Amino acid sequence: MVNPRFPRSTISTLTLSIAFCIVLALSFLVTHSDSSHHTDANGGVAHGFESTRRHILALKKDPLNPRLDQIRKQADDHRSLALVYASYARKLKLESSKLVRVFAELSRNFMDLMSKPQYRPLFGNDVSHIDESVLRQLEKEVKERIKTTRQVIGDAKESFDNQLKIQKLKDTIFSVNEQLTKAKKQGAFSSLIAAKSISKGLHCLSMRLMEERIAHPEKYSEEGKPTPPEVQDPNLYHYALFSDNVLAASVVVNSAMKNAKEPHKHVFHVVTDKMNLGAMQVMFKLKDYSGAHIEVKAVEDYKFLNSSYVPVLKQLESANLQRFYFENKLENATKDTTNMKFRNPKYLSILNHLRFYLPEMYPKLHKILFLDDDIVVQKDLTGLWKIDMDGKVNGAVETCFGSFHRYAQYMNFSHPLIKEKFSPKACAWAYGMNFFDLDAWRRTKCTEEYHYWQNLNENRTLWKLGTLPPGLITYYSTTKPLHKSWHVLGLGYNPSIGMDEIKNAAVVHFNGNMKPWLDIAMSQFKPLWTKYVDYELDFVRACNFDF
Repeated sequence: MVNPRFPRSTISTLTLSIAFCIVLALSFLVTHSDSSHHTDANGGVAHGFESTRRHILALKKDPLNPRLDQIRKQADDHRSLALVYASYARKLKLESSKLVRVFAELSRNFMDLMSKPQYRPLFGNDVSHIDESVLRQLEKEVKERIKTTRQVIGDAKESFDNQLKIQKLKDTIFSVNEQLTKAKKQGAFSSLIAAKSISKGLHCLSMRLMEERIAHPEKYSEEGKPTPPEVQDPNLYHYALFSDNVLAASVVVNSAMKNAKEPHKHVFHVVTDKMNLGAMQVMFKLKDYSGAHIEVKAVEDYKFLNSSYVPVLKQLESANLQRFYFENKLENATKDTTNMKFRNPKYLSILNHLRFYLPEMYPKLHKILFLDDDIVVQKDLTGLWKIDMDGKVNGAVETCFGSFHRYAQYMNFSHPLIKEKFSPKACAWAYGMNFFDLDAWRRTKCTEEYHYWQNLNENRTLWKLGTLPPGLITYYSTTKPLHKSWHVLGLGYNPSIGMDEIKNAAVVHFNGNMKPWLDIAMSQFKPLWTKYVDYELDFVRACNFDF
């Protein structure tokens, strides 16, 4: 009968404890009995207790396991660290450096250490007992490799930091260079737009002059009037000026006549387009220009200049060329920064190519001086007519120095025709002020030569567009070099030209984008041009030019 003072659960626990003690006592007695045959009583008892202790501990996990796990974790961590540094070294482009190989070798050393035959039993799945001496040896070798790894990392850290700085610097330079290229491209395009645009003042002047021409046609019309004999007199000094800029053309004539010794012996042949003809006629009728003779005509007045005769006009009818120049696509403006300026349609304008037809335009003349509209005359130019041309056609100032401004820079010498006919080292010369012997021109048939090469270059494979390359070709062996003081160039792009050189020049040339009538003109050179502007004219004052 169960005692009511004790619960059933307590009785069950007590029963199990008694049973465990009996089993333990029997085990001790059996062990003691068996060992008594070999040892004395005291030794037998001690051995029995030791066996029992080990038996009980064997039931638990080996206490060396945590230590082994720690050693293995340290080895794995440092092996991974060596791999990370090796990868970082490759990223910093140190493939050729010994650091990559050293870190890779350190990583392999940790792997090889764990794979040694004497250490394999430590990492088995069924390990119940760990040999402490083997574990101690493993720990020693792992620590040696860890020490080596940390030493190498410490030595390499400074090298990595420097290489990282170099790589960052390279990345920064690359990024800045990309931005610079983009800025240059945008700057070149903006400069081109500024240079080729018509300012408000110039537009105002043309409109006011044209208004005057329409209001008083009888004062300015040349229709029905006989040609003055001076216009065709070969004994006078003749100039050819082709422009659609009214103010610029007037400055050229004004500067030339103010510095001429005998202005009444000078004749200017001004040719413009039909749209600006009326304004030009008024401009050159408003004053007498010191008695100089001025003929104003439109290019359309020369009937022989048509597409059946002039290659440039024929090429303008080509669909490919029209697409190249006039198709409204952004990439046409910016994708080729080197040739961007040659995409300007003015390079195929017949007004720009009239210089190749001077003998036919002025059949009764023997010599003529060609002037661009962006020049200023500072001295009397009649000395040019006294130069012995030695049978040459074109008198011009050469621009080459060293390897610059040679034929190789203007023509495609990979083309067999160019390579065969011309020397890439031949010295180039400048347009802007050119003295032409028209009789020598007719003898050497320079216009026919120009037509031949211009027709060949319809697809733009021989040279970039413009008038200088075909001029260099046409007058290749017929150019007479003039002294540099006759013609100083670069006032439209080169701020380093010395004032002494400018002062001694007969003609200064604002070639480049920074034309003197634009806001982007260089301030140190602008007064050379503005002092010849006719501010006393009402039409000029009315347009508020801010020079």
